[in-house]
This record gives sequence, C-alpha cells and structure tokens, in this order.
Amino acid sequence: MSKPALAPSVLSFYSETVDESRRLSRSADGRLELARTQELLRRFLPPAPATVLDVGGGAGVHAEWLVKDGYAVSLVDPVPRHVEQASAICSASVGDARALDASDGSYDVVQLLGPLYHLPDPADRRKALSEAKRVVKPGGLVVAAAINRYASLFEHVTYAHLHTERMQEPVAKILRTAVHDGAHFTLAYFHRAEELAEELRESGLTDVQVFGIEGPAWSLVKAVEQQPGDGPTDDLIASAIAAARMAEPYPELLAASSHLLAVGRAPANGAPGAILD
Repeated sequence: MSKPALAPSVLSFYSETVDESRRLSRSADGRLELARTQELLRRFLPPAPATVLDVGGGAGVHAEWLVKDGYAVSLVDPVPRHVEQASAICSASVGDARALDASDGSYDVVQLLGPLYHLPDPADRRKALSEAKRVVKPGGLVVAAAINRYASLFEHVTYAHLHTERMQEPVAKILRTAVHDGAHFTLAYFHRAEELAEELRESGLTDVQVFGIEGPAWSLVKAVEQQPGDGPTDDLIASAIAAARMAEPYPELLAASSHLLAVGRAPANGAPGAILD
C-alpha cells in the first residue's frame, strides 16, 4: 500500500520558503511558544531515558532539548530538508504521521507538534492520531499541538493591518472555515480547543487535557515587537508566561492562545475518560 502524500504546497513551503529550524528562536512569540511547550511537556513526560517518537518533528528544535534532557528521541518528518537538519541531533527519517513505520506499542511518548496543522481533512487527522495511539505503549503519553482557530485574528492586529480590506477577508475566511490555503502561509487547519480534545478522545486516548501554549497575552508581546524600538522586555515576556500559567484553570481563555497543546494517554486497561482543562 502506498503511503499518503504530503500536500505539494506544504512541501514547497517548508523546503523553499521558510527555515523551520529558526522559527522558534527568531521572534519573541516564537521564544514564548518554545518556553511554554517545554514547560508543559516536562510536566507530563515520564523520566528520562524514556523513548520519544517526534512525529512531524521538523528540523529537530524540540528533539534537541529532549536529547539534552536525556530522552532517546527518534524523529519522523515528511520534508527531506527537515530530516537532513534533524539527523545531526537524533535518529531521523522521512515519514508521514498518517502511516508510521514504527511497531505497535514501541514508544513511551509520541508527540505530534506539527502534523495536525497541515491536515485539513478530518479523516487524515484521525489517521495521524490513531497511528500515534498505535505506536505508543499502553499507558504511554501522546501529545498533539494545534493552531488555535482564532490565532490569525489576534496576529493580524499585531501587524496593524487587520482594518484593511485586503486582510479582513482572508482572516474572516479562516474564522468561517478553519482552513487557510492562500498567500503568506501554506495549507493549514485551525482548531477550537474542544474540537482538539474530542479528536484525541475519538482516537481512544484517555485523560485528555488541552492547554493554551502561549496563553492570552502572546499577541501583546508580538505587537510590541512589531513597533519601533527595542522590542518586548524580558519582564513583558515573563509576564506573558505568567499569564499563560494563570489562565490554565479557565477553559474560556484557551481561545486567546496562538497554539493549543493536547495531552492524552493510551489506555492501560481500556477505561474511557477525558477532561478539558
């Protein structure tokens, strides 16, 4: 059986347009995303040297700190450029989240910190999550990131051009359809928090929780960075991280984050159950 194909626009975007190895270090909101992703994952990861399969792991930005923390990381990504970059960090191979080569129950942790971004077809997202559940050990951790449905609304305010007719229609289309397939980015799907939680539950994962990665103040940080001057101070970034932590008990604030992070576990005994944090 042939493996599923990556959308050509996604492949060209990551092969030719952007350098994913720098995305989380070149901007203040990127650094905020990285810091909070690390913080949240470390809250749930089993002790090192547990095995981690980094599905859609890009150039290895997350694999790098996981390896430094003592984890045994294998990375799979559909973009050859990413695999070449990640090979300097850990074991890396070309592959697709919807059809993994890994054996059943072979990893302590499976993380998908990018694949759901670029799978607008619900059937494809179900395949990716089902594959993650298949290859994680009973009781193991599955982590999945998503772009928040409303992220573009906040982001384009920071660029001070949302009031223009040129930007209102594409942003309104994302809000209506949850899909972006146009200029300045690539094919992408935008989740609501409750939708992401339900997708993990439907895949058979239990104890599901959803967190806002950057939290409700990320766009303030990004707006400051777009204005003339020295950019956001360390105190502003620290305050944004504090806001993200303080927002965790309040599900209504999930809609204000740029990205969402869902965690769930493969059942050890088949017992169902989920919560939305």
